[in-house]
Amino acid sequence: MTNLTIRAASSLILAPFFLWVVYINNIFFHFLLLLLFVISLYELKFVFIKNKIFYVCLFSLMLVFLFSALEVRGNSNSDFYYFLWVILIVWLSDIGGYIFGNIFKGPALSKWSPKKTFSGLFGSLMLAQSAFVIFSAFGQIFEYTVTIFVTQFILSAVAILGDLFFSFIKRKHNIKDYSNLIPGHGGLLDRIDGMIFVMIFAYLIKNYGY
Repeated sequence: MTNLTIRAASSLILAPFFLWVVYINNIFFHFLLLLLFVISLYELKFVFIKNKIFYVCLFSLMLVFLFSALEVRGNSNSDFYYFLWVILIVWLSDIGGYIFGNIFKGPALSKWSPKKTFSGLFGSLMLAQSAFVIFSAFGQIFEYTVTIFVTQFILSAVAILGDLFFSFIKRKHNIKDYSNLIPGHGGLLDRIDGMIFVMIFAYLIKNYGY
């Protein structure tokens, strides 16, 4: 079984479960966020060993992410659809980067993450723009405006920067993956690295934006 097959199978199993827990929005959602928080901090234990001050900064970042995710989800149906839209942007950005990067290759974006290329960057930014199409399939009135275009572009770019930030941490400490928790993906942080900063930005947009 190829790594791509394993990666796809893992996603097909985990993604529906994650969305279901987000949708029901009860104690299981809170427990899931707490579990993400605890596992992420555990996967960053190597940072604690070498640089405790930086670990405290990452601990604080994960706390802000936890709070932001709770606030973005909220309690209403519109909050759920907003959360879903944000998640779709992150996932489509990741898929676009993976597909375009593997097909067109080209120069790397950064020495921290040689597999992430400029072609992958283009794919991420472009495919993320299709989030509104999928979102509209859920029966929501979702007009594609300049504001939506800019927001999707910004959140996709933030996801890429978040990915690069956590790749930098790995390369600085000479590790390939944060763990082997998720088959085909590596650790939990390898899967949610782009989502961490995006959720924080989504919270700011929701509460202080347009």
